[in-house]
Amino acid sequence: MTGSEAPPPTPQAAPAFRLAYVPGVTPAKWVRVWQERFPDVPLGLHAVTAAEASNLLREGGADAGFVRLPVDRTFFSAIPLYTETTVVVVPKDHVIAAVEEVTTEDLADEVVFHPLDDVLDWERPPGEPAFERPATTADAVELVAANVGLLVVPQSLARLHHRKDLTYRTLVDAPQSSVALSWPEAATTDLVEDFIGVVRGRTVNSTRGRTTSSTSAPEQPKRKRPEAGGSARRQPGTGRRGGATGGKGAKGTKSTGRGKPRRRS
Repeated sequence: MTGSEAPPPTPQAAPAFRLAYVPGVTPAKWVRVWQERFPDVPLGLHAVTAAEASNLLREGGADAGFVRLPVDRTFFSAIPLYTETTVVVVPKDHVIAAVEEVTTEDLADEVVFHPLDDVLDWERPPGEPAFERPATTADAVELVAANVGLLVVPQSLARLHHRKDLTYRTLVDAPQSSVALSWPEAATTDLVEDFIGVVRGRTVNSTRGRTTSSTSAPEQPKRKRPEAGGSARRQPGTGRRGGATGGKGAKGTKSTGRGKPRRRS
């Protein structure tokens, strides 16, 4: 290569959308729609704990995320999606397993674990406190399986940590956890708007969401406008232009009112 030759241009990487999600959230259905609608834009998934989600978004490690409310609304925008049922996880042979739902009063004499990554906003957790708080929900589930105590969590986390020897029942008077799509308000990019459209179920042709050239609707052929003065077809016996019979004659002709000659009596 001579000194006058320029190096070949480096191809730019395709833009990608980075999506964070917390335990218990299953983003598969939205990811599938994204891949169908924007096949040229890779979507990267980042699994984070509920406590880590805000910092990851704040520091630009992801464009948006499925998080648990509340979030700092002075910095983040958020679209609430759903509120989960709260359940108590118990061994299958526990007396609570015999009923469909319980109250916090029913747990008064039980040891109830309150892990450090708990996502429920308790004023005071129910039951008797454990000697030590488990570090994670997964650790607490192991302790429940060992018949050491019980655990209260959103239903999605009970399903996430499902074990054959455990079950769960609805806790009717406990705090609930809500899931939202959130992103830094100052970083509302076109890709973020596109993903909002996916989550909200907008169609590809919605005016509130962007569309790519590969997904835009085909242009409809325009109707041919009739030529001036020729919008109506000529019909026999009605003058130069079509119209209702029995009215005034067409322009340029006189309506004589003459019919057949009267026969004199």
